[in-house]
Amino acid sequence: MATITLKGNPIETVGELPEVGCQAPTFTLVSTDLSETELADYVGSRLILNIFPSVDTPTCAMSVRQFNQQAAALNNTRVLCVSADLPFALARFCGAEGIDKVGSASCFRSTFGHDYGVTVKTGPLAGLLSRAVVVIDENGRVIHTQQVSEIADEPDYQQALAVLS
Repeated sequence: MATITLKGNPIETVGELPEVGCQAPTFTLVSTDLSETELADYVGSRLILNIFPSVDTPTCAMSVRQFNQQAAALNNTRVLCVSADLPFALARFCGAEGIDKVGSASCFRSTFGHDYGVTVKTGPLAGLLSRAVVVIDENGRVIHTQQVSEIADEPDYQQALAVLS
């Protein structure tokens, strides 16, 4: 379990992020059009998982905007924004914000949060996902992770993008 904070107050996740160098855990998530998307759909491309509690919070919304803007310049790289939000909320946000270079998916009917160690276990956000970034190479291997220690802070975009250059 990882201990992180929410506005300085300790909260815990159900586990730890996958280790760099390991095969990324498989997943099946629900896209904004209600179709399923899984890790196998991204084989052959590099994948940034931008994981967060809810797109309806300022920091989460900013992370989606930042990855949408910065990932556009990367070759053979896709970004998937993952939260426990319902697909309808993700679609609404992305449509209103003009988000068109990243995908969004919900973990609402999957074990993604448990498998990636990011489900918040304690505190007021229990049941949602913590803020984290996992970068996966073309062969499905984890090449970078960041569990953001303060859930109200943005991830380190440059560090995540640097492993892809």
